[in-house]
Amino acid sequence: MNQRRPYRSFVSYIDRSREYYAAQGYSQPYTWAHHDDAPFTPLKKPLSECRVGLVTTAGKMEAEAEGQGRRKIRELYALAANPAPRRMFTADLFWDKGATHTDDVDSFLPLNRLSEYAAARRIGSVSARFYGVPTDYSQGRTSLRDAPQILEWCREDGVDALLLSAL
Repeated sequence: MNQRRPYRSFVSYIDRSREYYAAQGYSQPYTWAHHDDAPFTPLKKPLSECRVGLVTTAGKMEAEAEGQGRRKIRELYALAANPAPRRMFTADLFWDKGATHTDDVDSFLPLNRLSEYAAARRIGSVSARFYGVPTDYSQGRTSLRDAPQILEWCREDGVDALLLSAL
């Protein structure tokens, strides 16, 4: 029985991932991607003047996929950020479904909060689109295909800062 504790406990995502891959028969332990030459730089202007974009691993809703619990198409997408979607497809992603849920889109896709921050002038504005990247276990596809496309969309939308909200 899962009992609540008066203190925090944690799950080692790194250890769990390595155990998962070993159980799948992979002979090499999972190697986390790292990019010493990643183009992360300090903001060139205050956050209150920046256009902020959002990337999620949640999928866009597809009627057929919802009933089956799996996405038929796992593709990159860019969707309108306003109005924020009321639902996203998350059934095929791995998270502790016993401890939490994704019925509240604001809990993992904070587009409404970003709009509030823009109205309060905490950020300059919210990008007209948000971006979706399917969870993929291929570092090559992520680095060579997905990241360049997201960067291109961010440049088209004039994004200054990007929030990554993985599920």
